[in-house]
Amino acid sequence: MIERVLLIGVVTPLIDKDDIEEHLDELALLVTTLGKKVVEKLIVTRKKIDSGTFIGKGKVEEIEKLIEPLDIHAVIFDDDLSASQTATLNKRLDIEIFDRSRVILDIFADHARSREAKTQVELARLEYMLPRLKRLWTHLERQTGGIGIRGGMGETQIEVDRRIVRTKILKLKKDLRIIEKERITQSKRRDNIFKVALIGYTNAGKSTLMNALTEADVLVQNKLFATLDTTVRKFFLDKNHLVLLSDTVGFIRKLPHDLVASFQSTLNEVKEADLIIKVADIGSPHCFHQLETVDEVLKEMNISDTDSIIVFNKIDTMDDVMLKHAQSKYPDSIFLSAKNKLRLSELNKSILDKIKSHEVHVKMNLPLQSVKIIAELRNQAIILTENYEGNNILLEFSCHKNIWSRLKNKFSDKIEYEIIE
Repeated sequence: MIERVLLIGVVTPLIDKDDIEEHLDELALLVTTLGKKVVEKLIVTRKKIDSGTFIGKGKVEEIEKLIEPLDIHAVIFDDDLSASQTATLNKRLDIEIFDRSRVILDIFADHARSREAKTQVELARLEYMLPRLKRLWTHLERQTGGIGIRGGMGETQIEVDRRIVRTKILKLKKDLRIIEKERITQSKRRDNIFKVALIGYTNAGKSTLMNALTEADVLVQNKLFATLDTTVRKFFLDKNHLVLLSDTVGFIRKLPHDLVASFQSTLNEVKEADLIIKVADIGSPHCFHQLETVDEVLKEMNISDTDSIIVFNKIDTMDDVMLKHAQSKYPDSIFLSAKNKLRLSELNKSILDKIKSHEVHVKMNLPLQSVKIIAELRNQAIILTENYEGNNILLEFSCHKNIWSRLKNKFSDKIEYEIIE
């Protein structure tokens, strides 16, 4: 049986009705991704949030009257509820109560495939559950508690359960630290390759773009958070320029704090990138708001200064108004269709231009006995020409400025080189 749900959004002096309607549309997509059916949306206007029920006693009574006629199985709030608010609403309405974070956590739990993603999601889920455990054991309190009785069987079970959850949280954090060390080791092996990270709002088409550029076999579905695992693929822009392209978990408004914290190791692929490609769905009416959300997350991660390219995907679904607005607001952006492989060459050229702006072009005269230096240059630089003169080798190469800085420190002062502008 498909679960029928009621969605609730709250208008306050800090957020207007249009924004709430947009947020509820997105929440409806999230709920649909979980296989539930939205039968009604309710917008509540309040001067301030009610500490007990979030929406106030009158609105709770109004919802109570809708449950039976609409055959509602659950009520889902677009905002996060406290443990006490959830418990109060559950008791008053005698129905399952969810908040936005719970919905996102459930989606992530359904879509996690790798060991890392499963660990991250389980950690976030347990940290979300911990303050809400008391409500899970109310049936035991009813069995043993009474007026003037404290610390009965129910209360003891709560404490036992909390200890179990805290122990699991510590173990999961330890597991993630091990995974992070493995990731750092892998990253060090790729230091000499230019790294490009695809980021964007969930369902913007990052995985489709990844597949189109690299012929990777990344899962593509028209669902929010279809993929959670980071995929990294090698990608040749031309015969000399190889990049590592990574596709990470999508962003979304109001992403639960615990989930962001748990996914830090995955998001480190973005932190380590030399170039970030921000993918946006130009066919979405909320396209520009979604780009702003991406920028906010990058700012929270302290990586907003990394060089970037904005890509407007799904040009086959856009209208002229959106096109003109995007061209005006983001004049250096690229418009393409990953699904139909339209204008991908423009993105390739833009990435190549970015790489070349980070490169240094060097001519170097080395004695042939400098075997280690020659091997390191061949490994970490792009050798453009190679000529032999007597006991010397004349190399012309290009490499990333950071790599050149590191290599230069290893050279003897006697080694001749020239920077070509």
